[in-house]
Amino acid sequence: MSQFDYDLFVIGAGSGGVRAARTAAAAGARVAIAEDRYLGGTCVNVGCVPKKLYSYAAHFQEAFHDSAGFGWQLPEAPRFNWATLRDNKIAEIKRLNGIYGRLLDNADVRLFNDRATVTDANHVEVNGESISSEKILVATGGWPWVPDFPGNEHVLNSNQVFDLERFPKRFLVLGGGYIAVEFASIFNGLGSESHLVYRGELFLRGFDHEVREFTRDEMAKKGVNLHFETNIERIDTDGDAYRVTLTTGETLEVDAVLSATGRKPHLEGLGLDKLDIALDRDGKIAINERFETSTPSILALGDVTSGPELTPVALEEAMQLVQHHFGDSAPKPLDYASIATAVFCHPNIGTVGLSEEDARKEYAAIRVYAADFKPMKHTLSGSDERCLMKLIVDDASDRVLGAHMVGEDAGELIQGIAIAVRAGLTKADFDATVGIHPTGAEEFVTMRSVTRT
Repeated sequence: MSQFDYDLFVIGAGSGGVRAARTAAAAGARVAIAEDRYLGGTCVNVGCVPKKLYSYAAHFQEAFHDSAGFGWQLPEAPRFNWATLRDNKIAEIKRLNGIYGRLLDNADVRLFNDRATVTDANHVEVNGESISSEKILVATGGWPWVPDFPGNEHVLNSNQVFDLERFPKRFLVLGGGYIAVEFASIFNGLGSESHLVYRGELFLRGFDHEVREFTRDEMAKKGVNLHFETNIERIDTDGDAYRVTLTTGETLEVDAVLSATGRKPHLEGLGLDKLDIALDRDGKIAINERFETSTPSILALGDVTSGPELTPVALEEAMQLVQHHFGDSAPKPLDYASIATAVFCHPNIGTVGLSEEDARKEYAAIRVYAADFKPMKHTLSGSDERCLMKLIVDDASDRVLGAHMVGEDAGELIQGIAIAVRAGLTKADFDATVGIHPTGAEEFVTMRSVTRT
């Protein structure tokens, strides 16, 4: 009989925590999980799911406009109702919360709807009760932070922006990461006068530079006001509005300001400082290949660690962790280099593998294939939106090192391409694949001319 109440106690019922709990229970472990906010974590409640629903909503304005070139005549100008979108989103999230609860219950995982704190290497405290566990998993995710400047108490963070009481006719987002870029596009598509303020010369640092430039131009064409190499100096109230003074001296009057300046590990109050758990230079929990911290019985995964802050990564890490600690053999290491991702700005970005810049640093010689074209749909829609597709190839081996796209449904399309990139397929393999015509996707297998080396 084990000396502990549980084999695994999970703190945080987000995507990674729930997957780890269920998978460990299926492997025969006795598992409990604690969550003091909402089941499903950031992704379900204030991240991927509501963001994608809002992104869908924001595309309709363009769809209504584009339909005219295909013969559709709308009897009156379409009108957007913010409350309908917001409240339907709330209902969908409640449905998903219920599903997560049932998944845990069906897996025989005990759920504590309360805050858990670590008291020592094998104990947690929940609602005044001390519980022992052979292993404790920290999967509490990230939390948005807001920079310090006069008037920052007036800004929204990315947890709050989904549930505004009133729709902002004038919207400003501060930041240059994917969350900032997505929300600038979303509110622009929903009808706001949308501004993005970023201190750097170009947003989406770390993405392929050509992709970043192409996205900048397409977003500007759609009406997003981009303010680069500037920052917010202060925010003052002006009745129900806000007067935002930029470091360039420019002043903007808006109805809402979103700070999308990043997220930090949500570790406050967990008690990890008592165990002197090692952190890396970014303040995230340092772990080894078995997801163990400097105290081996304390494990960590997901956004509290230094890997990509993506829900599918947390899910995969959870399965790897369970295999390490409750499985029969150690799994193969997770291949972080070939993880695909999407940015749901308008138009979307889909990317997998190396950027052109990183490939040039790692390989002696590369070939770049790129196509910039007007999609077939827009030959009749009247829209001047364009699409970019790009392949990065190692010249010596002919292996495709990276694939990038900016265009409609890029996230949907890049998933299939990611399989090919992870499998190490060559440009010759792409060339030998017969395209599906007429689609934009066929461009990935019909690019024959080298754009540059």
